[in-house]
Amino acid sequence: MADWLPTLRTATPEEGYALAVKLARVAIRMTQPDAAVRERLRPEYAEDSGALIAVSQVVATHFATVAAANDYWRGAP
Repeated sequence: MADWLPTLRTATPEEGYALAVKLARVAIRMTQPDAAVRERLRPEYAEDSGALIAVSQVVATHFATVAAANDYWRGAP
């Protein structure tokens, strides 16, 4: 995964949120690199409201980081 994250800067909050989701997804792939295992586990967490809430919290944390890196888009053109 060489050079997959060249910057945290994004043009808009929407792009920042997409980046936050990507950060969460990449973390999962790095933590569990076996795609077959991830696919096998997906049905379990897809039906688990606690797991889905936890994912939302992770994305929110990443989004806060991206927003801070972008000065909360206040200075964006």
